[in-house]
Amino acid sequence: MTITVYGIKSCSTMKKAFTKLDELGVSYDFHDYKKQGIDKQSVQRWVDALGIDKVFNKRGTTWRKLTDEQKQAADADVESVIDLLIENTSMIKRPIIEGIYKDKPILLCGFDEAVFNKIFD
Repeated sequence: MTITVYGIKSCSTMKKAFTKLDELGVSYDFHDYKKQGIDKQSVQRWVDALGIDKVFNKRGTTWRKLTDEQKQAADADVESVIDLLIENTSMIKRPIIEGIYKDKPILLCGFDEAVFNKIFD
């Protein structure tokens, strides 16, 4: 059972996810993409599986600080969004949980306690 939790350590949503996984006894590796970065293949895989709207966070301050040109490019082209997410990992919704759990592939984006309880029972 290899689960990797991707995100940013200081994020409040991440803290909820860590607490819940610990309560459920789920072992995991943590990948802090603020410190470790993220590769294009991973982001592309998440976007292909979950959709850009699920992975791309337009609610945060990082999005609001972008130039109008950057925002227009992101809205026009998924490839541009992926490059933007790699450069600005704060715009990737958190957490991303990926791996194999009880012989089943897992790919989740965001924290939903009910979903965690169901998947990691």
